[in-house]
Amino acid sequence: MEELTQQYTINPKKMKNELKRFSLIYKFALDEMNTKINILKEEFIHIHEYNPIEHCNSRIKSPESIMKKLHRKNLDFSIESIRENIKDIAGIRIICPFITDVYKISQMIEKQQDIELVERKDYIKNPKPNGYQSLHLIIKIPVFMSDRVEMVFVELQLRTIAMDFWASLEHKIYYKYDKEIPERIKKDLKDAAISAAELDSKMERINNEVAHLKGQDDPDEDLLLFNELLNLQKTNFQSILQRFFVDVPKVKRNDIGTD
Repeated sequence: MEELTQQYTINPKKMKNELKRFSLIYKFALDEMNTKINILKEEFIHIHEYNPIEHCNSRIKSPESIMKKLHRKNLDFSIESIRENIKDIAGIRIICPFITDVYKISQMIEKQQDIELVERKDYIKNPKPNGYQSLHLIIKIPVFMSDRVEMVFVELQLRTIAMDFWASLEHKIYYKYDKEIPERIKKDLKDAAISAAELDSKMERINNEVAHLKGQDDPDEDLLLFNELLNLQKTNFQSILQRFFVDVPKVKRNDIGTD
């Protein structure tokens, strides 16, 4: 391995080819983690009659993206350097209906005996300056190969629907302005992030009310009203963001994370 890493340090093109093979183990890590998430999801649906996971997206960083990150962080162009320092090659984004679901799912994942929690960054309780909210976990998960077991880094991002909608628009704006967002747009983004947080709080309260009404004898009329309010809140939030950013073109998101 040492001989290989020295080769790649002086010949990044060879490392790029090797990265394609190296990335395979991260695919296996994603497969393992997605299986764990699907088990939690199905258990909730069948036993608790509730789904705390709206949907999941996963990705593996491209060799080009990995090499750019090595360069940006002034790290060695070597497989060993990547293995030790780049912890978000494999990434999964978990979208939940409510903030309580975000923390519920994260706790269940962290408690699994074969998962090692490496890092936890709570941007929900402590949003980034631009308004970004999400719960980030860096974990290690075992991948059982034919001749060995490897502990592989996986980055998890857990967020609500409103947080994800905001992050998607912010990403589009970021690239529209070539990473130089005007101050006025930055302020609009921050205001929209506040609106997203307020929406999440309202949704949580409505959900709690609905749960309470389900225990009553004749909840149909009240449940219908709450469902209408729920849809109204979603529509209002979408209208607010579209009013701010109506001219933002669609940009495909190829990556998970802000690094």
